[in-house]
Amino acid sequence: MISTSRSFTVAVFFAALLPRLYVAIAWAREPVWDGHYYHIGARSIAAGLGYVGTSGGAWCHYPVGYSALLGFAYAIAGAGLYVGTVFNALTGAFLAALVYRLARYATSEWRARAAGLVCAFYPGLVIYAAALMTEPVAALALVAAALAAVARPGRSRVGRSGVVLAGVLLGLGTLVRPQSILCAPALAFCGRERGWRRFAVATGIALVVVAPWTIRNCIVMDGCAFVSTNGGWNLAIGSFPRATGRFAMLRGSDGCRVVTGQVQQDRCWFEHGVSWIADDPRRWLGLVPDKLGFTFDHESFPVGYVAEADRDRWSPERRTLGRGVLSWSHRALLALAVIGLLPKPSRKRPLSLLPLLFVFVMVWIGAMTEPAVFWPVALAIPVIVALRFRHFMQEGGVVIFAAVSVLTLALTHAVFFGEDRYHLVVTPFLCVLAARAFGNERRALEV
Repeated sequence: MISTSRSFTVAVFFAALLPRLYVAIAWAREPVWDGHYYHIGARSIAAGLGYVGTSGGAWCHYPVGYSALLGFAYAIAGAGLYVGTVFNALTGAFLAALVYRLARYATSEWRARAAGLVCAFYPGLVIYAAALMTEPVAALALVAAALAAVARPGRSRVGRSGVVLAGVLLGLGTLVRPQSILCAPALAFCGRERGWRRFAVATGIALVVVAPWTIRNCIVMDGCAFVSTNGGWNLAIGSFPRATGRFAMLRGSDGCRVVTGQVQQDRCWFEHGVSWIADDPRRWLGLVPDKLGFTFDHESFPVGYVAEADRDRWSPERRTLGRGVLSWSHRALLALAVIGLLPKPSRKRPLSLLPLLFVFVMVWIGAMTEPAVFWPVALAIPVIVALRFRHFMQEGGVVIFAAVSVLTLALTHAVFFGEDRYHLVVTPFLCVLAARAFGNERRALEV
């Protein structure tokens, strides 16, 4: 079984790599949107200049992690058009392979294989190979941290030191996506040796990994910043008078007209954000459904990115078709993920069908609404796991970690603002949960 699982891991890797390589080569264009800034940061790192922005000075508005990895690739192969996208293709292939390995701790072998293959061919993740964006790398760090934490003690060096490795990976993931650190409490429930000590150790190690970057910011910036200086900026976007629940560009007329540094600017926007929330908390809370809707209701960013980078190839009709395929793939995955968490129905107990019926009704209402509303389906994941917490504790903690990743995503963007690209970080975990929906036997192979 071990050799078979290793063989399938390699097979999933190459199955995921091939379509991503095609996209990485055929669809590669000059980076756009946030990818433009990640690319600039990566080039400066590769050139030995440190992490600098468009002004040529030290900066940390965006987290450094993705640019640092791209910079490493640029230093080896140059900053050519295809280097970043091929790096993305490799990242996506490793992600699919690790999803299969992780799913073995959450369900049976053939369902774990299904999870790996769904991740390998999921349209949004495949198209993301052409986008110089952080989400697949952030997802890889979380999946790898969860896998390290649940590995059997004593079976391998990874198993014996899993919590240490999980902390390191979580720290690296935090440098890519700062809110990843919020998933640390879930490590207390992963693996056979559970307890809050594991959470404390992993969190401490993660903070140690991040600490050198924080110290760097304190030294070269105009003040200290944990990872990046866009937290206050994002809070203001989600709370200022023109807020709609999604990204909107802040202007000097909105506040913070005169600032002398990035940290000061971020703190200024943070103070304004807090003030706007305090002045009208009802309005801010009223935006939460819209923020969650922009995050979970659809999936269009991958197509939007490649279309922005190559407008001639992507006609309005093609964009609409692509967004439709991505959105309904995402919604189907969400629905299956929820079904995969429900107890097995029994003909002898008719009431056991009620949870499944409720999910079908919720999905049907969400699909029939115009536009579709699927964020309640996403929130059902942490709710169901909380209600069946003891059951999932006995399964090794993978499902709990997946639910926490969804919960922290929802809470983060309920506070700040929503965009559909953010949910791609948890899509690999949805693949694991969705695979559990097929068949009756869901017992984990590795636990």
